Amino acid sequence: MQMTASNEPEHIAVSKSSGVKIDWKDGHHSDYPLAYLRDQCPCAQCTGAHGTPSRAEQKKDANPFQMFKPTLRITDVETVGAYALRIRWSDGHNTGIYSFEHFRSICPCPECRVARASQERG
Repeated sequence: MQMTASNEPEHIAVSKSSGVKIDWKDGHHSDYPLAYLRDQCPCAQCTGAHGTPSRAEQKKDANPFQMFKPTLRITDVETVGAYALRIRWSDGHNTGIYSFEHFRSICPCPECRVARASQERG
């Protein structure tokens, strides 16, 4: 993968209790809340690539009356080469490697959401 200004971070700030913030070299800013970032995990297990239910399907089928749900936190972050971050979660999950390209493609800012929606409509 070739790094471009749109998928090359200039600064990354990780808060284990609130999420990840990235300033991109093209001047864009992305703020990823914990729950959103965990739901966007690109690993095979979370996307259902192995024929197992995806994380979205598992959440849909979860008990809506669960009495206690532990607070989601990041327990550790490590760089993977010069292209990604591996995030270890308090729920025990640790196989997601979030490439900078993936981070940029899931940017939750209003501008990026509108751009993704218009691309999906074709």
